[in-house]
Amino acid sequence: MKINGNEIRPGNVIEHNGSLWAAVKTNAVKPGKGGAFNQVELKNLLDGTKLNERFRASETVERVRLEQKDFQFLYEQGDMLVFMDNETYEQLELQKDFVGDRAAFLQDGMMVTVELYEDKPIGISLPDQVVLAIVEADPVVKGQTAASSYKPAVMENGVRVMVPPFIESGERILVDTNEITYIRRAD
Repeated sequence: MKINGNEIRPGNVIEHNGSLWAAVKTNAVKPGKGGAFNQVELKNLLDGTKLNERFRASETVERVRLEQKDFQFLYEQGDMLVFMDNETYEQLELQKDFVGDRAAFLQDGMMVTVELYEDKPIGISLPDQVVLAIVEADPVVKGQTAASSYKPAVMENGVRVMVPPFIESGERILVDTNEITYIRRAD
């Protein structure tokens, strides 16, 4: 779908210079002299590079719609992660690097959303929160104030997180997968 350069908004995905770019920030500029333009910060969806580009209202760009599909995480095989499409039962293998640091939060049977462009995966989103058990927690040091004293703990997936002093080893907690922070005890 073609759109004018001044209609690009943050979150839009456009085709530019033969690649896919996501608009991160936009700023409409009306200089005292010359025509108005849209200053857009773009992030390449394929290699992660950034670019600042000016688009005039008279220019048109191709806006791309990404297909979002739900997949179920099955297992890890070496440095590959295997997912299954619940509708077609087809399997999708992705590099661990593609998922990044958040791969540690994948659990058997977890549902994830994969963004596809022409059946090629270009993005993945995990649930915002997961429940994990604490396997190692430092003991509480007497005399510390309870207000803001958090202590380090290691979760079952090997990731370290700061938790309140009352959290003990063996307890289950709710963790934010985006910020990698403790939210609360799990029910």
